[in-house]
Amino acid sequence: MTCLACGSAATRHWATARDVEYLSTPESFDYLRCADCDALSIDPVPRGRLGEIYPDTYYSFSPGDLSFAERVKQALDRRTFRKLFAGIAGDRLSALDVGGGAGWLLTQAKSVEPRLAVTQVVDIDGSAEAAARTAGHEFFLGRIEDFETDRRFDVILMLNLIEHVDDPVAVLAKVRGLLKPGGRVLVKTPNHDSLDARMFRHHSWGGLHAPRHWVVFTPESFRRAAGKAALRVDRLSLTQGAPFWAVSMLEFLSRKGLVTIRRDRPMCDHPLFGPLLAGFGAIDMIRGRFARTSQMFVELSAT
Repeated sequence: MTCLACGSAATRHWATARDVEYLSTPESFDYLRCADCDALSIDPVPRGRLGEIYPDTYYSFSPGDLSFAERVKQALDRRTFRKLFAGIAGDRLSALDVGGGAGWLLTQAKSVEPRLAVTQVVDIDGSAEAAARTAGHEFFLGRIEDFETDRRFDVILMLNLIEHVDDPVAVLAKVRGLLKPGGRVLVKTPNHDSLDARMFRHHSWGGLHAPRHWVVFTPESFRRAAGKAALRVDRLSLTQGAPFWAVSMLEFLSRKGLVTIRRDRPMCDHPLFGPLLAGFGAIDMIRGRFARTSQMFVELSAT
């Protein structure tokens, strides 16, 4: 097994994890740590099994009512978008959301940026297309690797996406080719160099999101991957990893027989999930001032 991020064969076992969130499969998956770049890679890679490992109950397919913590997150997203677009010149801007589902992030962006005139979603979920188009977004059904267009974009969003692919450098290179001169790529992805990753490493740490996260970076390994795709890291900041804490804690409580996780009611729908999100989000906001947390925002531009 070679590293999915850099291609090195110098990998060693780091953890074994299973799907504790959706119970989509009873199998366990190994995660191998690369001695060269420090990224984690899943083994085996479940290619061709997307319909199985992304069930109908997957959170981005059926978002449902927003909890208080999720409404706070949306407010933070809008603040991030406001700052991102403020640094881009032009009277008529365009944005692409890779893995954007029904386009709710682009809708949030449009609410704070009146210059945003063209919005495009690329996603593998066909059930999201109607909602995305109703919201005013163009939609391509398929992988970003297969998306072809003459248009170039001022902003490309890849939030919680790059960890789901088996060739992240190729995806980053594809995105670079879709970027306008002076444009920006915004990435959000897990960081396995964190307290919760170390605590729950051998108990299906939430940041592995097994078996859906195929590559998990550190800030250093992500910088290396971006550089190979001719992208420059303009800003990298660590942010709260409340979803990973919440999943890990619910797995712990389930293992102790204190809560029940069912296939028809995954972890994100459990009544404790929202309170855990809020609590650990607040804790990580404080911890993040002096320690590494388990998610990162990265702003990129073409070299």
